[in-house]
This record gives sequence, C-alpha cells and structure tokens, in this order.
Amino acid sequence: MNPDNLKYHKEHTWVKISGGKATIGITDYAQEALGDIVYIDLPEVDTSVEANQEISEIESTKATSPVISPVSGSVVEINDDLSDNPEIINEDPYEKGWIAVVELSEPSEVDALMDASEYEALIKEEK
Repeated sequence: MNPDNLKYHKEHTWVKISGGKATIGITDYAQEALGDIVYIDLPEVDTSVEANQEISEIESTKATSPVISPVSGSVVEINDDLSDNPEIINEDPYEKGWIAVVELSEPSEVDALMDASEYEALIKEEK
C-alpha cells in the first residue's frame, strides 16, 4: 500500500477507503514514537465508532496510547493477527499492521482528513 494514497488524521492514524469501507491503522511516525508494541486492545466487530474517538488502545514498552478513529461507522473486521503478534504494527504499519475495517456511516468525513503532504507538514511541526 502506498502511504501517498491514504488519508491521515491529526492523531496519527491513517485510513484507506475502498467503496463504503475504511481500513484503519496507525502511521509509521506513530509506531516509531511508541517504540516496541507489546499489546493491542482490538475493537469488537459490530462496535460503533465515532470520528475523533478512541477505537482501540496500543501498549508499547514506552506507553499506552489510544488509537483515534479518523471516521465514523461500524467495525466489520479486525486484524486478528495483531492479538498474538502486535509487533506487526512496528514492522509493517501500512500493510499487515492494519487494525480494523469500518463500514462508513458518514463518508463525507474523509474529505476533512489530510493527504500525505499535509500529514508530512504536521509531522515536521510536531518535531
């Protein structure tokens, strides 16, 4: 997956839109800041999520951090591989390290998210 084709939330999550569904994960910048990820509390399928609200929580050797959903909808799929191997997020945050797939309830929310160049500018500001 090309990170340039994704949309980004200011809380360092990404979303890939495919039809009416959004695959959600954390950015490379976020996983690097967290360090070695040791656990992820995955959302349950059929859970409703709201944009700008916590969808899951990640524990690393440094901290426990919420994962903020960039969009609203209902969780239709989770990445079960992360239950036993949360470090996949460190190794491949944009492909194998996705967290959940959400059926969009408000597709227009995607328009408010950043593209790759806007996200890069945000990271530079934060550093």
